[in-house]
Amino acid sequence: MFAAAGTEGGGMSSKATRSAPPGGMRVDPDLFPPPQRAARHRSHHQRKVLGLVDQLAGAAADLLALTVPVDCVCCGAEDSALCHECDRRIRRLTKAPFRAESGAPVLMDIGGRVLLPVVAAGVYREELAQALLSFKRHGQHRIRASLGRALAGAVRAAAGEGETACLIPVPTSSAAYLRRGFSPVQLLLAEAARQLQGVQHLDVLVKNGQAGLALPGGQKGLDRGARAKRVRSSMKVRRRAGGRLAGRRCIVVDDVLTTGSTLAEAARALHQAGAIVTGAVVLAATRPPDAASGSHASGQPVKATMT
Repeated sequence: MFAAAGTEGGGMSSKATRSAPPGGMRVDPDLFPPPQRAARHRSHHQRKVLGLVDQLAGAAADLLALTVPVDCVCCGAEDSALCHECDRRIRRLTKAPFRAESGAPVLMDIGGRVLLPVVAAGVYREELAQALLSFKRHGQHRIRASLGRALAGAVRAAAGEGETACLIPVPTSSAAYLRRGFSPVQLLLAEAARQLQGVQHLDVLVKNGQAGLALPGGQKGLDRGARAKRVRSSMKVRRRAGGRLAGRRCIVVDDVLTTGSTLAEAARALHQAGAIVTGAVVLAATRPPDAASGSHASGQPVKATMT
């Protein structure tokens, strides 16, 4: 309980102040409260600086939108490469990573045994497919941040608890790199690694000679046999990186899972260098999980299944 106490330089009792005239005398603080003053503490100046930075960033974004207009790659909304609503949709599409190897025939043997387990962040459809396709074509920063976040979630689901595995990106062909000017998988993995604590990623795989340049048009439209033939012996580990992989647990990372030929070839090259490939992670799988095939591809969130 608090009581009002009169002091020489301070206030009077509540009863006394109510009877005091308002002009030139002290007044009741409940009826005439003093003006509030902002508290001064160490973070006050920091918030001002951050507020100024936010204002400058917003102004720069507005200016950029006027000089270089951009539209959402998914819905066409103005002034943003990926609007908030479409970004939210991508979050929903990738909130439950799932085991996807059952949709890739190369990664399963004739008896249905899993040769290489794969965790996908989502199914290659709707906003996720549109954003990934646009990123591979143009490499916009905002799309990279959203897709990297989704890939990080899939890596967490695949790695689980225990010893941390090293992430190995699938290499981009020379033709694709010259056409785009960047490697989509490496950029997405670098973005995802920023959100993962204690996870190392090594760019140790390269295309073997002219493999990947032999046929125009990439692998789009090729059937299972043609894809497998195209990528067979197409990758190798960099000569100086072989010693860093011997006996090391690795997870292969790619953007899209189709037949699984690319992931299988990457795993083969890593195994040949002495690495222990525990599985693979992709941002999107072209085939949705088959509920009839069991828990490995049921579409439920993955706990920790790669061993």
